[in-house]
Amino acid sequence: MAILLIADVHANYTALEAVLDSAGSVDAVWCLGDTVGYGPQPNECVATVRERAEIVLVGNHDLGCLGTISLIQFNREARIANEWNGQQLDDEHRTFLLDLEPMVRVSDAVTLAHGSPRDPVWEYVLDAEIAQRVFEHFDTQLCFVGHTHQPAIYQLKGQRCARIVPSDGLVLELDPDVRYVINPGGVGQPRDGDARAAWALYDPAAATVTFRRTAYNIRRTQSLMIDAGLPELLAARLSFGL
Repeated sequence: MAILLIADVHANYTALEAVLDSAGSVDAVWCLGDTVGYGPQPNECVATVRERAEIVLVGNHDLGCLGTISLIQFNREARIANEWNGQQLDDEHRTFLLDLEPMVRVSDAVTLAHGSPRDPVWEYVLDAEIAQRVFEHFDTQLCFVGHTHQPAIYQLKGQRCARIVPSDGLVLELDPDVRYVINPGGVGQPRDGDARAAWALYDPAAATVTFRRTAYNIRRTQSLMIDAGLPELLAARLSFGL
C-alpha cells in the first residue's frame, strides 16, 4: 500500500501537478495542510486536493486566507498573498477548507498534524529539542507533520530524540521500537535550499517512508505570481528553495 504524503502546497498548482504525476498510482493521498496561501492558483489546488486526497488538514495559511485567524501574525508578504488568495477562493472551496481540522488521529499507529500535536496550527518542529517535547502530546508510533517546509525525521528511542535530514530517495525503515515525527517537506515552497518540490510515500505494510524530490516549472509559477501582483520576493525565493 502506498500513501502519498504532501504538505504546504501553497497554491502552487504547477508543483502539485508535477508531484502527483511523479508519484504515479497510489492508494491514498494525505495532505498535511496549507493548500493555499503564497501562490497564484488557490482554487485549482483546493479542487485537486479535494478530489485526490482522502485526508486533508487545514493549516495556518489556509485559516489566514479564510479570515478565521488574524493576518497580523504573518509577515507583510504573507499577509498580501493570503489576502489575495482569500479573495480568489470561490464559495465551494472556502466551505471545504472551513470544515477541515488541523490534526487527525488516523489509526492506532498514525497521527497527522499540520504544525505539531502540541500546537496543530502554529508550532514549527525544527529541531530535536522541540520534537522531544512534542512526543508527549500524541500516543501513536508515527506522526506526520508539515508547516516547516523542510523534510525531516525525528526519532525517539527510549528517552533520546535524534534528527535526520533525509535525502532524495532515502527509504526509512520504521523500527517498531522507535517513535517518529516525520515531515515530508513542502510541495509548493520548499525551504531547505532545494527548489524541487518535496514529498514522501508511506507504506504501512512494508513499514517504510520514502522521501522524494520532483523538479517542476518554477518559472511558470513565478510568472503567474507576478501577473497576479503577488510580492516579487515570494516569487523569487522559489528559485532558491528558501
